[in-house]
Amino acid sequence: MPKVLIIEDDLDTANEIYLLLVAQGFEATIERDGSYALKRALVEPFDVITLDRMLPSLDGINIVQSLRGSGNKTPVLLLSALGFVDDKVQGLKAGGDDYLVKPFAPEELLARVEALLRRQTQSLPNHTLVYEDLELDLLNRRAVRSGASIALVSKEFKLLEYLMRYSGQVLTKKMILESLWNLNFDPSTNFIEVHIARLRKKVDVPPLKPLIHTVRGVGYTLCAK
Repeated sequence: MPKVLIIEDDLDTANEIYLLLVAQGFEATIERDGSYALKRALVEPFDVITLDRMLPSLDGINIVQSLRGSGNKTPVLLLSALGFVDDKVQGLKAGGDDYLVKPFAPEELLARVEALLRRQTQSLPNHTLVYEDLELDLLNRRAVRSGASIALVSKEFKLLEYLMRYSGQVLTKKMILESLWNLNFDPSTNFIEVHIARLRKKVDVPPLKPLIHTVRGVGYTLCAK
C-alpha cells in the first residue's frame, strides 16, 4: 500500500486529496504545518509527497530544498495557485519532481501521483536495490556486499529491503513492526532489536564500514556515516 504524505494547510483541499487517495487504495497522512511536516518527512518513510507551495511557518520551496539537502529522494508533487512558468521552474529547480496548478481536477492529481510512483519503481534496474557496496536482488532474493553473498532468512531479507528502500531515513520500531509484520507496537518487546542484531552480524562484517545504525531513542537507519 503506497504511503502518501499530504502537506496542505487548507483543510478542504487536504481532505479532498486524502479521500481521493484513500479511495484508490493509498495510505494517506495529512500535515498542515510546514515545519512539523518537514520533520515528519525526514524521519518517516513515504512513497510520494504532495506539497502545497504556500504554507504557514515554512513554505513548500524551503521544504523540498531541505529534503533534497538531507539526501531524501521521496518524489514530491508541488501544488500551487502560482501558475506562471517562472513559478513552475522555481519549484522544479528547488527539487520538486512535478508541479500541478490549483485548482486541479482530482483525476489529474491522481494520475500525477501514480506517474511518480511508476517513475520511482522504474528507477530500480532489474529489481535491484543498491546502497554503497550493498546490493539486494529482489527478484532472485539475493544479497551481496562488496562482492560477497550474504545468506539471509526471509525475515532478515524483508528487514534489509525495508531499510534500503528508505535509506537515510530513520525508521522507528513501531513503523518496522507494523509495516513488515503487521504487529501492534509493544514498547516492552525486543523483537526488532533481535532481528536488527542478527542482520548487522551478516551485513556489517568487519572491516566493512557499518551501514545499519541505531538512532538512540528513535529507531534505526541505513546510512554511510
